[in-house]
Amino acid sequence: MLEPKSTLTPDEYLAIERQAEQRSEFYAGEMFLLAGASRRHNRISTNITSQLDRQLGARDCDVYASDLRVLVDPTGLYTYPDITVTCGPERFVDDHNDVLLNPLILVEILSASTEAYDRGRKFQHYQQIESLVEYVLVAQDALRVEHYRKQDTGWLYRDIRGAEGVLELPAIGCRVRLSDIYRRVEPSEPLRLR
Repeated sequence: MLEPKSTLTPDEYLAIERQAEQRSEFYAGEMFLLAGASRRHNRISTNITSQLDRQLGARDCDVYASDLRVLVDPTGLYTYPDITVTCGPERFVDDHNDVLLNPLILVEILSASTEAYDRGRKFQHYQQIESLVEYVLVAQDALRVEHYRKQDTGWLYRDIRGAEGVLELPAIGCRVRLSDIYRRVEPSEPLRLR
């Protein structure tokens, strides 16, 4: 006879996760260990984060790299977006201030192992976040950024390609050239125009 699979509560997950050396996502009672990021992934993340942080200056907005956990409260997904932008008062699950409830912009840097999830199921979860108004997907192997912006009728899609392309984020009044997003990405792995 098979033993029933035990599941965790969100509180149990957070107790484990806050002590863990490696990050895990959580959904429907299960923890999912996250893989480490490549140099290329980290370079792209640093480029975007530094560009946005510089442009936001003294405004009441913050940019966070991948270690800030976000809860998609309507669906129960706890996840770590690659980049999170907030403006105004931030709301957290508890006094630990490490599980954000109200992101304004989320950015995911695509990899072969996460691309389908980031485009599909994860985006379906993200769309349930009331405060979220922009979602950005950044390719690692091509000069390509995909931008989704919430509209009254759904999500407006924009595909930006090539070094001269510009990612515009109306929610925070920032613009980032693709040449800046892909700055100093290792030349041993040439980027493609796809």
